[in-house]
Amino acid sequence: MSNMNTTPKIIYHYFNQLTEKQKNQIEKLFKVYSYWNAQINVISRKDLDEFYERHVLHSLSIAKVINFSPSSNILDIGTGGGFPGIPLAILFPDCKFTLVDSIGKKIKVVQEVAEELGLSNVTAIKSRAEDIDEKFDFIVSRAVTEMPKFLTWTKDKISTKQKNELKNGILYLKGGDLTEEMKGIKKEIKYYELKNMFNEEFFDTKKVVYLKN
Repeated sequence: MSNMNTTPKIIYHYFNQLTEKQKNQIEKLFKVYSYWNAQINVISRKDLDEFYERHVLHSLSIAKVINFSPSSNILDIGTGGGFPGIPLAILFPDCKFTLVDSIGKKIKVVQEVAEELGLSNVTAIKSRAEDIDEKFDFIVSRAVTEMPKFLTWTKDKISTKQKNELKNGILYLKGGDLTEEMKGIKKEIKYYELKNMFNEEFFDTKKVVYLKN
């Protein structure tokens, strides 16, 4: 089946500066994930049918907020099968991505996908976020938990040395009304509405939440 969302056309529509190598990697994604998903279920069948829109493009919305400087060090917490980390690693080959999940079989999928695509800038680790002992320029994630809890996981993990125009912090993919969840958070917060970036209905209530460190 090759509807719009099992082919990468939607990605090229919004990201038209990709190199041939990046296009090849993005094209391979569906095949590689379909194969691994059959062994170890990391993506629901319904979402696999909408793979490029709901997983790849959604992950890449972070790249509409920031163009990571080369040598930026990025941590993806609760990466699951590798989102948003894998698509971002394709887009930013000169940055270092550490993808963390506490579930070993998900990390196995991430390692296999990274190897298959030749992503030497990806390190996948089976670990709880709290146990990672390193500092990063940015922490990315896709709605793994409520923000107050997430902030306890990420405490002291953000470097104070700036490499990017956007100040170091958290870039969190989240949907719906976040008023209650974000109440009482003392950090500077900015919301980037995905409906302003992409035309697809899927993105209508979704956003990138940026929390400055």
